[in-house]
Amino acid sequence: MGVEIERKFLIKNGSWRQQVCSSKRYRQGYLAGNDKSSVRVRIAGEQARLNIKSATLGIRRMEYEYALPLADAQEMLDQLCEQPLIEKTRYFVEHEGNTWEIDLFEGDNAGLIVAEIELEDEAQHFARPAWLGEEVSDDPRYYNVCLVKHPYKNW
Repeated sequence: MGVEIERKFLIKNGSWRQQVCSSKRYRQGYLAGNDKSSVRVRIAGEQARLNIKSATLGIRRMEYEYALPLADAQEMLDQLCEQPLIEKTRYFVEHEGNTWEIDLFEGDNAGLIVAEIELEDEAQHFARPAWLGEEVSDDPRYYNVCLVKHPYKNW
C-alpha cells in the first residue's frame, strides 16, 4: 500500500528564496473526487503522472501514483479535468537534511504559498526553517483538490 506522510505550512517571509536548489512547473487537474478519494492528473516539467489519494484529513494518507504518456496527460487536463486547473511552480529547498517543497500558486490561487515536507513517519523530528509559518496540515482549504472548487482568490 502506498502511504504519504506530509505536513503543510504557510510561509512567514520570502527568505526561503535564497535557499532554492531547483524548481519545476506543475499543471494539474482532478478527474474525480468524493469523500473517500481524489484522482489527479499532473504534469511536472516533462513528466506526467496519475495520482489517487485518500481524502482523509491529517498528515497520513493513502497514495498511489502511476506514469502517464505526456500527450495523454495534456489531453486529460484540457478535456476531462475539472476547471480551473491548479498551476504552480514548486521550489525545492534543502534545510538541515530535509527537502522542503514550496508551492507558489498561480491563476485563481495566486498569492498562496505553501511549504510541504514529506516524512518517513508521523513522529519524525525535523528542523523548522526561520521562514516557516503556521501549520495547515489539518485545514482542508489548503488541499489542492479543494483549491479547484474554492480558489484562494475567493477566501
